[in-house]
Amino acid sequence: MTEPTSTQLQPMPGDWRRALAVVAHPDDLEYGCSAAIAAWTDEGREIAYVLATRGEAGIDTLEPARCGPLREREQRASAAVVGVSEVEFLDHKDGVIEYGTALRRDIAAAIRRHRPELVITLNHRDTWGGVAWNTPDHVAVGRATLDAAGDAGNRWIFPELVEQGLEPWDGVRWVAVAGSSTPTHAVDATPGLERAVRSLLEHRTYIEALTDEDPETYVRGFLTQHAETTGERFGGRPAVAFELFGR
Repeated sequence: MTEPTSTQLQPMPGDWRRALAVVAHPDDLEYGCSAAIAAWTDEGREIAYVLATRGEAGIDTLEPARCGPLREREQRASAAVVGVSEVEFLDHKDGVIEYGTALRRDIAAAIRRHRPELVITLNHRDTWGGVAWNTPDHVAVGRATLDAAGDAGNRWIFPELVEQGLEPWDGVRWVAVAGSSTPTHAVDATPGLERAVRSLLEHRTYIEALTDEDPETYVRGFLTQHAETTGERFGGRPAVAFELFGR
């Protein structure tokens, strides 16, 4: 019997200049897609980050008042490695982000400020491939980002944003979801993979609390394995996968 073949991933669209990445915590993008972001900034594209929280509840041995500022510093350093200088925090509370109009409004406002053609977020579904349970923060922010891409273009949704000088932006053409179990597109990770490793290593405090393994060995192994596995569906090249929703 012939083995079924996996559907090949399509290349991500290339006809865009600005992207906005919206996730819940510091390190979400570094685990998810920073090799792609490095490749895009190399091409002269403008990318900004918006994080719902500062990840202040993410390290058991550090109280939030100390953890939040430390993780913010690590996130800014991490973003710089892949060519991103704009990093914003929405100041929702780590671990208890609530999906709803307040979160949608904050993300819609960010989209109006940055006016991206591409919006990037993280897996919004309940599980990671049906194997591991996703966190409520990831689900809330991912789902709210998908919704806010439409909210940003409608002046009658959150009209107070117009009063604040944020005119509607209906220019979002795609929302790309990293970490999806049903990806449709991919980006060659080869040009950005080494910087993705260095970018994730900037979250050293979090990684050292997470694993007893040598941080560089852990990071390099994790990112390389994922890129190579994805590459099996992308012509054999290491890759970063996205589920792409057109608008």
